[in-house]
Amino acid sequence: MKLKELESCLQQVDTFEEPKILLEQYPTSPHIAACMLYTIQSTFDDIEGKLVADLGCGCGVLSVGAAMLDAGLCVGFDIDDDALDIFRRNAEEFEISNVDLVQCDLCCLQPEAYAKKFDTVIMNPPFGTKHNQGMDMKFLRAALTMAKTAVYSLHKTSTREHIQKKANDWGVKMEVIAELRYDLPASYKFHKKKSVRLHQTLNVKLNVTQDKFSLFW
Repeated sequence: MKLKELESCLQQVDTFEEPKILLEQYPTSPHIAACMLYTIQSTFDDIEGKLVADLGCGCGVLSVGAAMLDAGLCVGFDIDDDALDIFRRNAEEFEISNVDLVQCDLCCLQPEAYAKKFDTVIMNPPFGTKHNQGMDMKFLRAALTMAKTAVYSLHKTSTREHIQKKANDWGVKMEVIAELRYDLPASYKFHKKKSVRLHQTLNVKLNVTQDKFSLFW
């Protein structure tokens, strides 16, 4: 599947009907999702035929895209049942069968629950702002325990220095793969502007070799 075709398909994925600010629910745009997934597959061959986990999957745009790129199975993890209901509806409308769902709180997940169960982990985690400070790091830490081969994640570029420090603490190596600029549309009543321009760093890649971890941005 070509990049433009993938993005066109993802534009039809339903998103949050009533997003919950406490969960930092912002939809991953079709363009970002398509670019991220296409890069993961075309450059690193980490989707097709792989067992993939999508952490904080929300309405499932990354999972649906991974399924379209012929993932062996993509399992979406999210705490919100309303979002997972939309995910199920999206999977049914696209007639996708190679996806599954798990409702859970990733921040309370026991490390051994899914340890090294997935080839690839993909995610657009909460930014970890305000009341959710540090949430992005908890998601990344959970991803590291779950992946056998690779982790790909999206983060605000402004947090790169902090995440670099955490990576050093964890003994992993990071490399920036790509950066994206995009407009985040107003999603909540308290948003005063129609949209806000964000800078986002694309993709954390985790390689596992001889029990050693290498992390790539």
